[in-house]
Amino acid sequence: MSATSAASTAPPAPPAAPAPAAPPVLRVVPAPRSEPKALGAPVERRRPPVIALQGVLPLVLDGRLPRGVDPAVAPRPTASSSLPDPEPLCGGLVVAAVEVLAGARPAAQLLRWLTADVYAGLQQRAALTQRVHGRRRHTRAVVRRVLASSPRDGVVEAAVVVRDGERVRAAALRLEGVDGRWRVTALQIG
Repeated sequence: MSATSAASTAPPAPPAAPAPAAPPVLRVVPAPRSEPKALGAPVERRRPPVIALQGVLPLVLDGRLPRGVDPAVAPRPTASSSLPDPEPLCGGLVVAAVEVLAGARPAAQLLRWLTADVYAGLQQRAALTQRVHGRRRHTRAVVRRVLASSPRDGVVEAAVVVRDGERVRAAALRLEGVDGRWRVTALQIG
């Protein structure tokens, strides 16, 4: 027998064992606070999240631009003479807001007419109303009266009386002329 034939009959070598894996690294994380707050302690209130909108420009209320805003794209105030009559718009916006509160209309339909703060407040109140009362049957609200005044050019403040089914509601809103249209910067519905 030759040396080559003896080597060919030998069993194959076992495969090399894999290197042992490094043990996982453990992290120490503090346990969540599970104790209730003391009676009388201040309650933390969180604002509802504002939906991030692509392409929304900053709102300039006092005439000064926020830091880092390019004046070329900043919102421009618009004179009242360049805008349509605000009274029908006031009545229509309040009716639509009442329908949002009743759950008959999505708040997103008013996004174009409301500032981000007013929109977030309306969304939060509508969610709370629907959580407490549920989705209720709604009859169309009817505007009974609109009283509008203009404290300065490009600004209209209005009080609107709306009949909402068996209720009569009062609402106050402030419109400001921005970029060629009216925007609601404040809204209160009773």
